[in-house]
Amino acid sequence: MLLVSLQPIIALARDSSIDAYIFASITCFYQSIFFLPVMILQRRKLKTQARNPRLESSGDNEFLSLLDGWKNKKTFSVILYLGVNFAITQVLFYYAFDLAGAINGSLSQKTTVIFALVFGYVINREKITIKQVAFSILLLFGVLLATTQGQFRLLEINLGVFLMIIVAMLWMLAHSITKPILDRNEIISSQIVFSRNLVNSIILISSYLLFFPLDNLLVLLNPTNQFFFILMSLNYSIDLFCWYLSLKYLDVSKATIIIAPTPIVTAIISTFLFGELFSIFHLFGMAIIIISIVIIMLEKEEKKEKTKIKRI
Repeated sequence: MLLVSLQPIIALARDSSIDAYIFASITCFYQSIFFLPVMILQRRKLKTQARNPRLESSGDNEFLSLLDGWKNKKTFSVILYLGVNFAITQVLFYYAFDLAGAINGSLSQKTTVIFALVFGYVINREKITIKQVAFSILLLFGVLLATTQGQFRLLEINLGVFLMIIVAMLWMLAHSITKPILDRNEIISSQIVFSRNLVNSIILISSYLLFFPLDNLLVLLNPTNQFFFILMSLNYSIDLFCWYLSLKYLDVSKATIIIAPTPIVTAIISTFLFGELFSIFHLFGMAIIIISIVIIMLEKEEKKEKTKIKRI
């Protein structure tokens, strides 16, 4: 939870000479470097397990599938899509915080829960209940209440808030497309994170060299700037690693509930560091958002339990 809360703080604390595009480019590249040894170690472990004679004699070897599943054309095309998707979203992610601020940006980010339900239903045929729909609408109301300061003038909404909602939508679209290949054990999570960051860093860095002045790259020589590149990359990498690790021991619903209060921590730090105004509308909006997320996720958990009982 703390790692997610600190992401907008780190993004806004960087020097103004580092634009969102180059910040996304370099942090994604560093993340691919950080995840490379993790992926190698996990694949090495899988290879050792796959050599087990008892597994070799069985017709269904899950370990071999995890090792070689990425070679499947469909799976490989998903990896390429993830690279393109996250190349776009990482730039928009930092740009959104620049425009919206840490508080409004982190609150808008919580619309991921809404898009998770929408794409889960459309792409993966996951059922949703009336209660989940109702509290998704309430969650959106909470976001608008907080980010418009109770005015609800949608045409005047902060561009950063709008961009963060687009980021949330694209994130959940990517995760919904990725879920089936993870369920089929065609790829390991560390390989997904490494591959997507490698692809999107190649896209971002090459496009930056084509369209932006090369003088801008001088920011890379500044040790302070490197500190923020590395800090954000480490934060994001550890956050992703902990997220996938938590999914081994917790249901997605429970893991989502745990990180629901992240805007509270972000708001406290941002108010002290950047002097952002935390209003009564932020407080009420935040309360509505967190309560809505908890109820939506608990409903999802309850629905799973009922499905298990029916199968038994």
